Amino acid sequence: MAILESYCEGNASLSEVWTQQGIFPCFYFTLVSTVLLSIAFLFGSLQYVCYNMYGTTMEPKYVPRSHLFFLQLFLSVVLLLQFGIYILWQSFGLGIVYGYMIVYSCLSIIGWLCTIALLYLERTRVLVRDRTRGHSTILLLFWALAFAAENLTFISWSSPLWWWSLDNTDRKVHFSLWMVRYICTFLLFALGLKAPGLPRRPYMLMINEDERDVEYSQPLLNQNGTGQSTWKDFRKKVQLLVPYMWPKGSLLLQMLVLLCLCLLATERVINVFVPIYYRNIVNELSGGAPWKTVAMTVGIYVILKFLQGGGAGTSGFVSNMRSFIWIRVQQYTNRQVQTGLFAHLHSLSLRWHLGRKTGEVLRSVDRGTSSINSLLSYIVFSIFPTIADIIIGIVYFTTNFNAWFGLIVFVCMALYLTITIVITEWRTKYRREMNARDNEAKSKAVDSLLNFETVKYYNAESYEVNRFNDAILKYQVAEWKTSASLAVLNQTQNFIIGLGLLAGSLLSAYFVTEKKLQVGDFVLFGTYIIQLYTPLSWFGTYYRMIQSSFIDMENMFELFHEEQEITDDINAADLIFKVGKVEFDEVYFSYVDGKEILHGISFTVPPGHTMALVGPSGSGKSTIIRLLFRFYDVKGGCIKIDDQDISKVKQSSLRSHIGVVPQDTVLFNDNIRNNIRYGRVTASDEDVEEASLAADIHERIITFPEGYDTQVGERGLKLSGGEKQRVAIARTILKAPQIVLLDEATSALDTQTERNIQASLAKVCANRTTIVVAHRLSTVINADQILVLQNGHIVERGRHDVLLAKGGVYAGMWMEQQQAESTDSASDTEIKDKSTEKLQAPSNKGN
Repeated sequence: MAILESYCEGNASLSEVWTQQGIFPCFYFTLVSTVLLSIAFLFGSLQYVCYNMYGTTMEPKYVPRSHLFFLQLFLSVVLLLQFGIYILWQSFGLGIVYGYMIVYSCLSIIGWLCTIALLYLERTRVLVRDRTRGHSTILLLFWALAFAAENLTFISWSSPLWWWSLDNTDRKVHFSLWMVRYICTFLLFALGLKAPGLPRRPYMLMINEDERDVEYSQPLLNQNGTGQSTWKDFRKKVQLLVPYMWPKGSLLLQMLVLLCLCLLATERVINVFVPIYYRNIVNELSGGAPWKTVAMTVGIYVILKFLQGGGAGTSGFVSNMRSFIWIRVQQYTNRQVQTGLFAHLHSLSLRWHLGRKTGEVLRSVDRGTSSINSLLSYIVFSIFPTIADIIIGIVYFTTNFNAWFGLIVFVCMALYLTITIVITEWRTKYRREMNARDNEAKSKAVDSLLNFETVKYYNAESYEVNRFNDAILKYQVAEWKTSASLAVLNQTQNFIIGLGLLAGSLLSAYFVTEKKLQVGDFVLFGTYIIQLYTPLSWFGTYYRMIQSSFIDMENMFELFHEEQEITDDINAADLIFKVGKVEFDEVYFSYVDGKEILHGISFTVPPGHTMALVGPSGSGKSTIIRLLFRFYDVKGGCIKIDDQDISKVKQSSLRSHIGVVPQDTVLFNDNIRNNIRYGRVTASDEDVEEASLAADIHERIITFPEGYDTQVGERGLKLSGGEKQRVAIARTILKAPQIVLLDEATSALDTQTERNIQASLAKVCANRTTIVVAHRLSTVINADQILVLQNGHIVERGRHDVLLAKGGVYAGMWMEQQQAESTDSASDTEIKDKSTEKLQAPSNKGN
């Protein structure tokens, strides 16, 4: 039979907190069970009432089936059972039961029963206006405190009243039960953060999406959502950075990384010894130590202080050396990321580039690449060292001073870090919104400046300025929210730091007055704590900067995740060019599913022949050019060059044999010479000038003040349309391809220049397979074959004279153009005659 003893062991008082180098078990178990029950029962009851009054039952189809949820229930039941085993063991195994044991077991069982009820409640009901996901704050707080309470037992490691020695069966049983509680509470806390049994998104959002709510019918500005944690997919983000952190292929840079890590470890050791030697100086001076001893101690202290640094804002020798050595590694990382992203952007399809916003992409790239260096620096040289310093400080004060000092440091650090993380996560949505508004403002500015001429044409300067001003105002609203939430975080951090410093200083001063510590120990505590709080005060900044870096990198990671639409096969080989025969075999294609542009197009262009594509706008002429250049892959059929399917060869080898003169020529903001040389970057100046002569632009270029060194401006805006197109023709001539694609190559030229270039193109295209897209039929009358396209179908094919003889679509187009040209000529003649009459009228009147 169990004997019911007094409430506490040894007839001690419940008010006794610290005894025999540890927390008094009676006080600990009573406090823990009372706090946990208060949270679970009182706040849990409030949550239960709110969910039943203002909530709704979730439809089963929205509740995920999760084995981890049943693991949560299982762990909670295991904890219930171990509390029962605990009281049964005390009753029948030892025969002695104290009052606090009954209170602890009963209150704990009630508390964990409440959590099971809340788990079931959150899985079945949801608040109507709830726009969050995951478990309630009550459950998360309960699990967090339960796990923290089990960790608090480590403070009593040296106490004979606890079970750590394992010197008898009773202590072994209690240690086993503690292990069960420790593992179960940790797993419950970790699973609670994931919330496996609850919907991954707010319930009402899913309901609205099913009902096709208008609010969510359009894609959001930020696809990640404002409520999503920055640390989501943290492992994937770090995996993208790891290859850049370790400089592969450079032994020197790898040695520099290892040297930086060694210097970092040296800093941690120095941080421990600086306060210790400062304490020794105070004790030696107050104790009357000989001068030689004091001088030696002071000398060592000054050397350590020189290595450590002079305090906040002043780095020491070791830190400065580490920062200097890290510069090369930092540059390597920055270069690798930028070039990798730049190469990835160039590998994306034409479809993606046609739909992008240049300003937004550039802002994302700039912010993302600049944030990588700060991210690596903060994680490696700020966060990890700060955490190491905290752990070292807790261990040092617990072992060399008193467990209360370690507890004060632990509680302050835990509160500080918890508050910092919670508030920073809360204000993440404001930072993300600010970035979105910044992207929007910069995108509007870049888009407006790129379309400068259009703005002028329509006298829309005021409209553009007002649009940009509205975007700036929205950005500033988001910026104010970010700054205000930052001020709240800073004040909270200062409050916690002040309380910790006050408690520790009062305790150390008390022990000095009680002769349990020396004056030097008080100085040691103050010096060490201030030294510890200095990086800790920056911990919030480090955390915010890391979080901000991840936010800034989100868009850049999205760019990295953009999949290449057009890729080479694994076994793709180079195109083996033979004679240049081009063949389309039953080609189907659509830019958007359900709206086909080409319907079973088939034709063959023999080697050295010229084929022309004519037809109304939207009939698919330019699409054929893009498919041949493999900007897109066909939906059906195949395209062959010399009997080789172009989808099975490498894109680089395919495009090396094809030259294109596009309809809309865009030039780089560089001089004319380099724009022409882009056709073959290894070409000499003489080759560039020969290509210019062939394109009938050389004479025009040499009339410019700077000749071939003339800057063409953004997208070539300083040149006329005809000049830009002739530069593009010269560029293609310089490339000297075996297959030539002309997409309205002379559409922007006057009649005389067009005839000159047509003669030049005839020479360039001689003995080369040529495909011409033309609107003016007079430019393709000499083509070996003409295809007439209409609504994606080939309606006629043949030579010019054959098609005219048919009297079909082509003949109708030819007659329309001839009549239009005759009308234009007649109009020009009439205008000239009227001008002559006006000029002669005054002289006739005078006569």
